[in-house]
Amino acid sequence: MVTPPTGHGRADGPAPAVRTVLGDLSPADLGVCDAHDHLFLRSPRLPGQELADPRAAAAELSAFRAAGGAAVIQWTPYGMGRRADELPRLARESGVRIVAATGLHQAVHYAPEVLDRIRADLAGLFVAELTEGIGGAGPRAGMIKVAGGFHGLDRHARYTMAAAAEAQRATGAAIGVHLELGTGALDVLDLLCGELAVSPDRVVLGHLNRSPDPVVHRAAAEAGAYLAFDGPSRAHHATDWRLPEALAALADAGFGDRILLGGDTTTADARSVNGGPGMPHLLRGHRERLARTLGKDLVTRFLTANPGRAFAARWPAAGR
Repeated sequence: MVTPPTGHGRADGPAPAVRTVLGDLSPADLGVCDAHDHLFLRSPRLPGQELADPRAAAAELSAFRAAGGAAVIQWTPYGMGRRADELPRLARESGVRIVAATGLHQAVHYAPEVLDRIRADLAGLFVAELTEGIGGAGPRAGMIKVAGGFHGLDRHARYTMAAAAEAQRATGAAIGVHLELGTGALDVLDLLCGELAVSPDRVVLGHLNRSPDPVVHRAAAEAGAYLAFDGPSRAHHATDWRLPEALAALADAGFGDRILLGGDTTTADARSVNGGPGMPHLLRGHRERLARTLGKDLVTRFLTANPGRAFAARWPAAGR
């Protein structure tokens, strides 16, 4: 079992920092941030649509930078083609800060033998990737990615989230949660923040725009979690038109500091370099459309101050 460092997380501990693939930085220096996206991704659920080409990733980062972007949180977890070895070079050459993820997705994204190989000490794997480096010699991860199911949590999700909670307590890292079609947010919070005692402000709930339920959104915000609205203009999620109203309701209720925005590019066809919306869309049409309803200053907060807080942690002493 992983034991939290003595005094970790107290106000007199180390200053909060966002852990990027090039090192830790102050949350105030993160800049305009795509809080949920993918530079590399591979899954048997998406045959022929792998994000595997470093040149395409570089082009997407360049387009994102040209649109005013400064940082990307890459939620690709263990065993899904993260290409962690490429991330430091891409960050240096593009000027875009990149945060990598550890963690585990739904079981359907893995061969059974992959899960069998790591199941014995999943929390230890997550901690090692956060503190020592991905694969032992790669950059350190800066967040933990896990996933729920459609309107519920199966055995795999519960086991993975228990390991994530253990790693979170040991490192302070934020836990980002894939909500299947935006559902199950309150079940996730009951498990992570109730049974597993994770502080709600260490949880980022992803894909809430895919289930535009104002009651759930309000309850999750009241619990203290961060709410990520990501993947705008995806062909199979016709909910963009509801988003300004949903975000305005949350902001008017005092939860403007809980909201994050992301692009969630998961297929090659969705990249801007291949004619899709890609990462730049978040900062072009999507940001401009939200600003018309919410005001530029509030949308800027969603893209800068909020992700800086959400993904910062009081990290334990470096393991290398």
